[in-house]
Amino acid sequence: MNASRDREYMALAYGLAARAAGRTSPNPCVGAVLVKDGRIVGYGFHEAAGKPHAETIALERAGAAAAGATLYITLEPCVHWGRTPPCIDGVIAAGIARVVVSDRDPNPAVDGRGLARLRRAGIAASVGLMAERNRALNAAYIKRVTTDMPFVTLKAALSLDGRMATRTGEARWITGREARAYAHLVRSEQDAIVIGAGTALNDDPRLGVRLPGRPAKPVLRVVLDGAFRLPPKAGMLADFAAGPVLVIGRAGAGERRRAALDRAGAETMVMGRAGAGARLNLRAVFKRLAERGITAVLVEGGGELATSILELRLADRGLFLFSPRLIGGREAVSVFAGRGAAGLADSLRLRDARLFRLGPDWAVEGVF
Repeated sequence: MNASRDREYMALAYGLAARAAGRTSPNPCVGAVLVKDGRIVGYGFHEAAGKPHAETIALERAGAAAAGATLYITLEPCVHWGRTPPCIDGVIAAGIARVVVSDRDPNPAVDGRGLARLRRAGIAASVGLMAERNRALNAAYIKRVTTDMPFVTLKAALSLDGRMATRTGEARWITGREARAYAHLVRSEQDAIVIGAGTALNDDPRLGVRLPGRPAKPVLRVVLDGAFRLPPKAGMLADFAAGPVLVIGRAGAGERRRAALDRAGAETMVMGRAGAGARLNLRAVFKRLAERGITAVLVEGGGELATSILELRLADRGLFLFSPRLIGGREAVSVFAGRGAAGLADSLRLRDARLFRLGPDWAVEGVF
């Protein structure tokens, strides 16, 4: 048993797992490597929900060579039926001698049961090697299976003084081409993109994922539109190849407008109480999305939605794209308006923040 070699093989498994980032929801990203006599005899990664799991692919590639091998896997093997059979049975049947698991699966249907099955079968099993990599790679999956809520990323393009738009509402384009390309990369890792009615009406975005050289990934496009004001001829309703459209409004609001959206191909959903002053319960909205299997959500709305997300502490991660320009003006749209913090101790702070350049712009990314 060589600790440095174990780490090398586990790093290879994570390299495989990361290839499916953003494409496995509601499942986690998992990679596996099979090694025998110092030689890789099998490898695999979980490509998408409903497709074979990483260890199953690795075992198929290895064939008879799997007997007596060591399996390196980024997440504990599953023990329950989903769209595919439990992986643990195949691992045990293959005659694997040793399993190195990076991290336990926090899903209540697994959570230690896979490790216990391995040990009962007489297979040497360890856990914990590079576990921090799994917690970063599968942060969204971990949050959903442990809290029944999706992992929420708040993204905003800003001037240096924190404005999302001028006092007249002009916002295109605060940041440059490179920053917008990075935003599409982030979109590609999500299951849903959420905007407010103001953004939908003012900008008419399509919210697609455009990445040259990479296959298109449909995402659920969600409009929080209490009065169902989104016009049936909105740009996103002309492009369902980019993904389905869900419009969420209040009970009793705009029934004719809602019916028109249904006819245009959108899915509509009613949440909360009626009344012109009533607001959608954002926490309940995100919980409903999680119930649909949505694991990772990107919020791209305007200042009002961003402020609500921050005030309610609903964002797990922040991505702020800064243009080196100053907009100014009390009436300009701010990313975090409202009352704000009374003192610095009450202010929000990004942890593990990193700063990097995107063409003429700068990105600040971290977790709340």
